[in-house]
Amino acid sequence: MFQHSLRNASSPARIEDEARFLKSWVENPLRTGAVSPSGRHLARTMAAYIDRDMAGPVIELGPGTGPVTEAILKHGVPEERLILVEFNPDFCKLLRLRFPKATVVQGDAYGLRRTLHSVVTEPAAAVVSGLPLFTKPLPMRRALLDETFALMHRGAPFIQFTYATVPPIPKKGAGYTAKGSARIWWNLPPARVWVYRRDAETRA
Repeated sequence: MFQHSLRNASSPARIEDEARFLKSWVENPLRTGAVSPSGRHLARTMAAYIDRDMAGPVIELGPGTGPVTEAILKHGVPEERLILVEFNPDFCKLLRLRFPKATVVQGDAYGLRRTLHSVVTEPAAAVVSGLPLFTKPLPMRRALLDETFALMHRGAPFIQFTYATVPPIPKKGAGYTAKGSARIWWNLPPARVWVYRRDAETRA
């Protein structure tokens, strides 16, 4: 089973995923943004911010080969609730094999409403992102945040990781605030998770 093999960081599946990521990064470093999949400590930290009891789908942006997806499943979110938005067609094929009950959408996360207009039929419980946001100008990052908020329940989180020492979108802006996790030193390279939510006054 894939779920079992991912638990072993040195497993053949993990090694193959490292090779897939490296190939994708060499071909298009600005779109892939990383040379290897997220580590299990980072993936587990991201998944922990999801409220499993909140109704609606969980949307993952840029799942790659699925390490964060696997952590979300281990966190207790049913596979049927997952909507995986991935631009790379090879990764999409792999995700469909590994997570057959999830909805895999090949498309551009930076046009999220258009990409998911016929897929999302109820407010989402969370959006979890592995996108390399720093490769895009700040207005595009802010627009992505606005689009995710429009798809989610009020109070639901937009969960984003970064290797940088600063947040990928400013901590405070028009209608939202964000909090960062402690630095995850076990990840290579070390990373931090930022959780964005709409301000209380915009939830009313």
